[in-house]
Amino acid sequence: MGARVSRQDFEWVYTDQPHADRRKEILAKYPEIKSLMKPDYNLIWIVILMVLAQLVAFYLVKDLDWKWVMFWAYAFGSCISHSMTLAIHEISHNLAFGHCNALWNRYFGIFANLPFGVPYSISFKRYHMDHHRYLGGDGVDVDIPTNFEGWFFCTRFRKFLWVILQPLIYAFRPMCINPKPITYLEVINLLTQLSFDIFIYYFFGIKSLVYVFAGSVLGLGLHPISGHFIAEHYMFLKGHETFSYYGPLNLITFNVGYHNEHHDFPNIPGKNLPLVKKIAAEYYDNLPQYNSWIRVLYDFVMDDSISPYSRVKRHLKGEVKQD
Repeated sequence: MGARVSRQDFEWVYTDQPHADRRKEILAKYPEIKSLMKPDYNLIWIVILMVLAQLVAFYLVKDLDWKWVMFWAYAFGSCISHSMTLAIHEISHNLAFGHCNALWNRYFGIFANLPFGVPYSISFKRYHMDHHRYLGGDGVDVDIPTNFEGWFFCTRFRKFLWVILQPLIYAFRPMCINPKPITYLEVINLLTQLSFDIFIYYFFGIKSLVYVFAGSVLGLGLHPISGHFIAEHYMFLKGHETFSYYGPLNLITFNVGYHNEHHDFPNIPGKNLPLVKKIAAEYYDNLPQYNSWIRVLYDFVMDDSISPYSRVKRHLKGEVKQD
């Protein structure tokens, strides 16, 4: 086993804004990219179809043996659940109805949240905006693992557990790093989700309800799609903070793999991010990139020089504005 990785190996006082600087440079050279900054109305219909697909799945699994309930929860439900979290990610950027209809996006995010089982859409939006404004910001960006995570999940076996436990870690980390007062929209999110969960139990039974929660937990844990959690910002190559993935799983994840492009232009919907890369190819083609999220998960566990500490952590200066 290699030496323990410490926070000091990755923590610096960063004052640069690489995504903002690159965005400014690209727009000056390719102003036509501004035409891609518009809502993706197809997202609305895709989300509706995904919710309906899960309703059909609830009916189909309600009388299956438990082993088949769990099989389909991993084989199908997990993919839908994780894909829906990335639809919610798109919606959090107001890319379903546009910035002029922000509240419509919030309510649609609550609707998209239904097949996931646990209310999180509204809270995710509040914290995710901090992630974009203050990438790596100490005490603000809750995408940064805690010191305990870096200290404890330092061996191969423990990192493997960390990957499995990602759904729980992502749920509770904000309360440890940057707790925020509850808003009325979060209450609406909670009550709507509880009502829908009761609906599932009443009309379909306990197996369908277990299918919902199992699919969500499994889909965000040890699952090929979950490789994007680590691929996006963990420093497998020092000096590079954000990494893109250009593999086939982008087809079911709203192109979240185009992550450099997304942080450069968060108001461009996922379906248009490949066009950003095509137009400004000289800015992206030579950046470090991945073509396999499964390989990312394997390398994270097996590489002794990588741990939850392997993130750029910024000490923010000046006023911090949060939702």
